[in-house]
Amino acid sequence: MPTARGWAALGVAAALVMLWASFGEIELLGTAGFLVAAVLVAVVLVRSSSLQATVRRRIFPSRVHEGDRVVVEVELATRRPLGDLTLEDRVHGLGTARFAAAHSGRHLPLVARYEAACRARGVYPVGPAMVTVTDPLGLADRSAPAGDPDRLVVFPRVEDLEGFPAVRGYDGSVRSTRPSGLPHGGAEFFTLREYQVGDDLRRVHWPSSAKRDQLMIKQLEIPWLSRALVVFDQRASRYPTTDAFEQAVRGAASAVRHLYAGGYSPDLWAGEQATGLTSGTRFTQSMELLAGIMPVHRLDLRAAVTRLRRTGVGGGALVVVTGIPDEAVLGAHRALAADFNRTVVMAVTAPGDEGLAVLRNAGVATVGAGPSGSWAPAWRTAMELSWSTASAG
Repeated sequence: MPTARGWAALGVAAALVMLWASFGEIELLGTAGFLVAAVLVAVVLVRSSSLQATVRRRIFPSRVHEGDRVVVEVELATRRPLGDLTLEDRVHGLGTARFAAAHSGRHLPLVARYEAACRARGVYPVGPAMVTVTDPLGLADRSAPAGDPDRLVVFPRVEDLEGFPAVRGYDGSVRSTRPSGLPHGGAEFFTLREYQVGDDLRRVHWPSSAKRDQLMIKQLEIPWLSRALVVFDQRASRYPTTDAFEQAVRGAASAVRHLYAGGYSPDLWAGEQATGLTSGTRFTQSMELLAGIMPVHRLDLRAAVTRLRRTGVGGGALVVVTGIPDEAVLGAHRALAADFNRTVVMAVTAPGDEGLAVLRNAGVATVGAGPSGSWAPAWRTAMELSWSTASAG
């Protein structure tokens, strides 16, 4: 197709033809013919160019939080030598990068890098890249997509939290601020299952594999006290502003990372969405869920939590993240309290909020932070109070 310059040349040629018709100067007609021929040759030239290209894309770092910057590296190689190339790669929602090159070929790959600022959490599609070839005069071009699309997942910003809720150990007279079991999950044998791609080969049960003539994996069960559940309240009515909702998302992300780093195996539940994979992928899945989470206007929290309880949840710690707490949050605690050793409620509200006082009276460790506040100090205070209260018992 002609470019803007090509269409302009055709427009000039048409004007010259009209002038020739008026004045009869043969030079005007010759110039018009030259412009038309140039555009036609340019179109034929670019249409005969093979745009079979391979694009590989790498994003560094692989995990990024809102406010960070990422570097995207794009490598382009074409099957046949091409000249006057333009490569365009777009991060939808963040911006577009364009690069120009004089030559490219199978043995002459082009490598380009650009930087993107991750202003807000979310899941951003990247690509596919668009490769454009033009003629030397820029009168015609041809474009085609190249490479597979990727995605950039921007996790919510997190804070470094200190302390863990006091939980009761297997001995009822002993309490601890650390989960029972090995870090990041347990090592108690549960069952055998067939090997799946990606399983740790160190967990292969060789005697059973030899007997069945197929790889069998030892499935390990997570110790009960090492389990944790983070419940995120998506109800839009509990968040008066967008900043309040974003603060709650950051609180949930901070809690998930803190529990995971402390030896728990935390699941995340938000509305009807939940995570529940192996320890390593559970963390990534939880953060990706929080990256794209949005408030909802129709959610019966108490009924949803009741359905959740029927799935057999339970463990050492329950963390409920909400905006301004209400009776539904208290009802969720009462519905799940019997299945968890300790409950923590993180609320985007002032520490002296009446709803937090009601929850404290019900035996809940409360963490309050305003939309522009910080979770870390309130969390540490709540964990210290939790420990002193547990010790006093």
